[in-house]
Amino acid sequence: MWFSRNKVFGLKSCKKRRFYYCLFNSKSAPLQARFRGNVKKLQRMSQKIRIKLKSYDYNLVDKSAEKIVKTVKGTGAVVNGPIPLPTHKRIYTVLRSPHVNKKSREQFQLCSYKRLMDIYSSSSKTIDALMKLELPSGVEVEIKV
Repeated sequence: MWFSRNKVFGLKSCKKRRFYYCLFNSKSAPLQARFRGNVKKLQRMSQKIRIKLKSYDYNLVDKSAEKIVKTVKGTGAVVNGPIPLPTHKRIYTVLRSPHVNKKSREQFQLCSYKRLMDIYSSSSKTIDALMKLELPSGVEVEIKV
């Protein structure tokens, strides 16, 4: 809800209010600490790089996310994340022996782990550092600008 001078507005009442509410009440602490209500600077910094990491091994995803955050912070950009996304589990059930023992089955599962990162106020230095970064094989990287 948006509160203003003893009036309560719902989020659906105005797009601007919804934007401010989402911006200053969300969990993105770096943006709150840096801009404290200065919306014009935020509009200038509207370019956002979103990075999605995906792998079958959670150690690889976490190490890759650490590397990315370290290099991006070194160039002076603001990083929001890594945010863990829900784990996708595929479970396969197989008969242990063909033709007999229908009740005897075996289950295998394949888990895919995902992380999400947003990079704000990026410069050409940041993009060059991301391009030169070597990540381990087995990690799928998706970058959106």
